[in-house]
Amino acid sequence: MNNNVLIIGGGPAGLEAASRLQWFGYNTILIEKTDRLGGHLAEWDHLFPTGKPAKEVLNDLLQNITRVKCFLGTNVNSINILDKSYNVILSNGITVLADAVLIASGFDLFKAEKKEEYGYGIYDSVITNADLEKYYKTKNDSRIHNPKKIGFVHCVGSRDEKVGNLACSKVCCATAVKQACEIKQEFPEAEVYCFYMDLRMFGRYYEDLYLKAQKQYDIRFIRGRVSEVSENQDKTLQIKAEDTLSSRPIKITLDLLILMAGIRPAEAGERIGNMLQLSKEDDGFFTTKDTVFSMQKSNIQGLFFAGACTGPKTIPDTLHEARSAALEINEYLVKNFTCNK
Repeated sequence: MNNNVLIIGGGPAGLEAASRLQWFGYNTILIEKTDRLGGHLAEWDHLFPTGKPAKEVLNDLLQNITRVKCFLGTNVNSINILDKSYNVILSNGITVLADAVLIASGFDLFKAEKKEEYGYGIYDSVITNADLEKYYKTKNDSRIHNPKKIGFVHCVGSRDEKVGNLACSKVCCATAVKQACEIKQEFPEAEVYCFYMDLRMFGRYYEDLYLKAQKQYDIRFIRGRVSEVSENQDKTLQIKAEDTLSSRPIKITLDLLILMAGIRPAEAGERIGNMLQLSKEDDGFFTTKDTVFSMQKSNIQGLFFAGACTGPKTIPDTLHEARSAALEINEYLVKNFTCNK
């Protein structure tokens, strides 16, 4: 087969789809805007709910793309739809004539500094879930030094009308519980609090993780939003919140506060969407052809989706979508380019 397939995005979705498409025998070209493959997975330490090392998952994905042509540090400068193909000009000066295009542009994390009331970027002791995950990998962060009281704030930038995002980020609850258990392992004497709206532990083993957090690690879960964070003279943090289960306001002094930044559409994906005038949902993620039978298809012939470009996904969901997208692309090329085989 000599059909060209272009994949935009080198995260888990792009890598898994690329491995399947190369197996089908297509000329697979993958572009990634950063200087390394893996997306957010490359920045994570362990994955919920079982604690599987993220590095192991990424290594498996990378080992399976031996015949894929990868361009790092590369963006799409322009993309034009021809009769049955796409003319794509890349930022590295290369032009690709692709018979199918897969958008796997992933997601961006919400910029926590936009929620000024939480103090990210203002107070040294306020960090994000991504910062904490980096600390787990490197054990190096000057903001984390033997904290005695630690808090996690769920839904930062998710389910929040003030920032224009009413959607749930899907993975934040499980990530918070996982990270709370890990920080308790790191600092066994610390008191750890989770401030949540609703705990959405929907997957297999997720409820087990939640019960483990309570019973084994004594994580304290408080249902209610944090309304204000201020810094004391000794650099500790004063947290004001409401415990909605007991209907009373609470104040807690913390040494460290972790904000669970939610998932939002990737700016890189938005650029591609604007070039092709792709339709989007109210939450900013791409609209698929159908929400049941055609989740990997767009409304444009030969253009497909995989992963978090169409909404928040777990890693297993992302990999399953990538395989499905590869099957959809193969079916499309077989039906429309049989003369090339």
